[in-house]
Amino acid sequence: MPVIHKSTIKRARQTLRRTQRNRAVSSVVRGVMKKVLAAVEEKNRQEATALLREATAALSKAVSKGVLKRNTASRRISRLAARVNSMAAART
Repeated sequence: MPVIHKSTIKRARQTLRRTQRNRAVSSVVRGVMKKVLAAVEEKNRQEATALLREATAALSKAVSKGVLKRNTASRRISRLAARVNSMAAART
């Protein structure tokens, strides 16, 4: 029989809670990013700009929660912003 320590049981509980939180935050981030990309595909500049702000906030929140690393979020924000800005440049 393996020895099961109290600390092991506690760690398992913590892992479950953290996994649920991380999945929820990741899901929100993915959803908002998809909305931004969809707005860019539809060439809806105003909506894309508004959604970019929302995506930036969601990514920053994910960093503060420890779900994403700072550089990862920064890279994703940069790429989304580049797509939105290229849409503005193409129009002029």
